[in-house]
Amino acid sequence: MFAFIDWAPSFEAFHIGSFAVRWYSLCWCMGLLSVYLLEHYLYKEQKVPEEKFEPLFMYSFLGILIGARLGHCLFYEPQYYLTSMNGFIEMLLPIKITAEGWRFVGYEGLASHGGTVGLMIALYFFVRRTKLPLRFVLDDIAIVTPICACFIRLGNLMNSEIIGRVTDVPWAFRFMMSNEAMRTLGDDGMPLPRHPGQLYEAICYAVFFFVGWWFYRRSLKKEQVNDNNGKKGMHFPKVGSGFFFGLCIFLIFTSRIFIEYTKEVQGGLDDGSLPMDMGQLLSFPFVFLGVYCMYKAFRSTTK
Repeated sequence: MFAFIDWAPSFEAFHIGSFAVRWYSLCWCMGLLSVYLLEHYLYKEQKVPEEKFEPLFMYSFLGILIGARLGHCLFYEPQYYLTSMNGFIEMLLPIKITAEGWRFVGYEGLASHGGTVGLMIALYFFVRRTKLPLRFVLDDIAIVTPICACFIRLGNLMNSEIIGRVTDVPWAFRFMMSNEAMRTLGDDGMPLPRHPGQLYEAICYAVFFFVGWWFYRRSLKKEQVNDNNGKKGMHFPKVGSGFFFGLCIFLIFTSRIFIEYTKEVQGGLDDGSLPMDMGQLLSFPFVFLGVYCMYKAFRSTTK
């Protein structure tokens, strides 16, 4: 016998009349609000004109949403979304089409890899409009992005989705509201305890936010580091060097590679036949890009 947590929260946080606000949507809003406020603080501290900050939120929001939605549909469930007109419509619109008609359900399925690519493309168009340096914009976004990712994974937890594999660790969750978990029942007729992979990721992202913030505050110090010979050494990489962007995607997607081992296969092109799942395979290019950006930043700073 071992301990576990019965996880059965309501999907809905509260109602406004007949309209229900879901925890998942609320977590997304809290994440985006946190990013907006923190990013605004950074731009004010860096003395970026207000008119150049205002379009950033809309570019980022649309880039993340469109990229995350397309990423999920194309990489995880292409057999559903690309093989019928109903699936194609549901990929673009937040609705579910049934024999009785259609109903609003929100976007059920968003992929972080697609959201990252979508954000990078959106920021490219943002810098073309504002004439800000691309690496400067990417670094600032990277400093605050982990806190948004933390809230999104908490939303996944409240939705009882992206469940982990069966385990006997004492902090295991029995996902009582998950249809996928209910397919594998124990002798008592209850879903088997599983890893709370969403919570693992949320904790990692919260830690990564504070790590990035610490590095940012350190980068503001004006004094130079002296080496053993008394010569002036390098400044720590500052915003605009690409270091913070590299650090962010390196930490996030490296952790993703390891945490994926605790998750169930999500289906689609990912059928479980490979030693790594789709989430891990898609993470490696981001990890390599992160290492490259950090290397270039330190090298240019040293010069």
